[in-house]
Amino acid sequence: MRADDGLDWRERQRRAVLAHAEADARRRAAEHAQAAEIVAWFVAEADRRGLRPTRLTARSYDGRGRYRTRLSGWYVDQARSRAVDVDGRWYLLTASGGLRARLLGAELEPSAAPLIVGEGGRDGESIPLRVLLTRRLDAGNDV
Repeated sequence: MRADDGLDWRERQRRAVLAHAEADARRRAAEHAQAAEIVAWFVAEADRRGLRPTRLTARSYDGRGRYRTRLSGWYVDQARSRAVDVDGRWYLLTASGGLRARLLGAELEPSAAPLIVGEGGRDGESIPLRVLLTRRLDAGNDV
């Protein structure tokens, strides 16, 4: 075995790892774009059906406290842990909490909506995003 054979192998491995990472990034970007379209459809349909948005609250990480937010939108699950705001952004409604959040409200950042909600979770329950949002639309203002 020549010394440069090892370098060639390492270079091939490095390129293979990069190719896999790039393919995975492209797949995730395509999924996020598709999910964003579904969320935009939900907001338009909620407006069309006259679903009233509500002020959203966030739960603390330990689950004991609830905090106000500046967000207005629709809860999309019974646990009220996920929501879509009126601008079509997806939120996981958990916050670190503390005195600042108690006094001024929790500041949340939107996240990329998944195509399969709950996928990879410990409880094993997952649901396609479109099905979840369609159920929410069908529930109307009763949620």
